Amino acid sequence: MSLTSYSKKALTGGVVSALAVGFGAFLVGNVSGYEAKQLLKVSLDGVNTLCNTVVLASATILALLLTLLSISSGSESKLKKEHYQNVKRVARLDTIIFVIAMVSVVLLNIPITESDDVPAKWYITFYYISLGISSVLSGALISVVLMLYNTVNNIINIVGLHQEDHPLIYDEDDK
Repeated sequence: MSLTSYSKKALTGGVVSALAVGFGAFLVGNVSGYEAKQLLKVSLDGVNTLCNTVVLASATILALLLTLLSISSGSESKLKKEHYQNVKRVARLDTIIFVIAMVSVVLLNIPITESDDVPAKWYITFYYISLGISSVLSGALISVVLMLYNTVNNIINIVGLHQEDHPLIYDEDDK
C-alpha cells in the first residue's frame, strides 16, 4: 500500500519530532555507569508516564476511528477507496504504537535500578534505550495525530461542508 502525500507529510512531522526529542539525549552527552543509573532513576517515571499516555491515546484514537467510519459510511457522498485506505493506515500505525507502548510499559516497570547485580555499563544502555523509546513513541504518536487530522479534515470538507469537487469523492469521470 503506497503512502499518500498526506501520510508522507505526517510521517515526516513525526520523524522530525522524534529527532528533536532524541536531540535532548545528545545534549546530555556521554554518561558514566553511575550517572546513567541516577539519570535512569529520575527519568523512568516520566518515560513510564509517557508510555501510559501513549497507550491511552492510541486506544482512544482507535475508538474514534470507528466513529469516523460510521460517519463516512453514512454520508450521502460516495467516497473513494483511498479514504478508507487512509483510515486503515492510521489504524495500523496506531495499533503498532499501542503494542510498542504496552510492551514498553511492562519492560520499564522492571525494577532494574534496584538490582545490585547489574553491571554499571548496562545502565548506560538502559538509559539510552529509554530515551529512544520516548523519542520514537512521541514521534509516532505525532504522526498518527497528523494523519488523523488530515482524515478528519477531509470528512469535514465532504460531509459537513458538502464539498462536491473533493478528490476523495467519486464523480462521473471516475467510472
